[in-house]
Amino acid sequence: MRIGEVADRAGVSTRALRYYEEQGLIAPDRTGSGQRTYPESAVERVQLIQRFFTAGLPSRTVRQLLPCVDTGHGSPEAFAMMAAERDRITAAMADLAAARDALDRLIDIAHHPTPEHCPALREPAWAPYDAAVTGA
Repeated sequence: MRIGEVADRAGVSTRALRYYEEQGLIAPDRTGSGQRTYPESAVERVQLIQRFFTAGLPSRTVRQLLPCVDTGHGSPEAFAMMAAERDRITAAMADLAAARDALDRLIDIAHHPTPEHCPALREPAWAPYDAAVTGA
């Protein structure tokens, strides 16, 4: 099967297939003229790779997990790797939640400015810049 047919059937672009090949996730055969050919099983393989990517796994981790898929046996290392990736995603989610909360505070301050947060509301307002005072 040619690259375009695999891409259509798997719901990905031909560019994605070339990337998967570059990353060592799939290995098509080549014709005498260098064109890629894939077995029927490539469609399912590409869909599995997509599921791994949707789960947030990077290609290096997917490459390490695929032998477990091929043998049908998950190793303790594979399960540990997936748990580590889950922990990484959880930490990233916590970081994003903290950033969102900080932005929410800034939005609230912008909607309800106080002298504490807005120099223009202070008495006196902004002091003129004096280079002699700052030593600049």
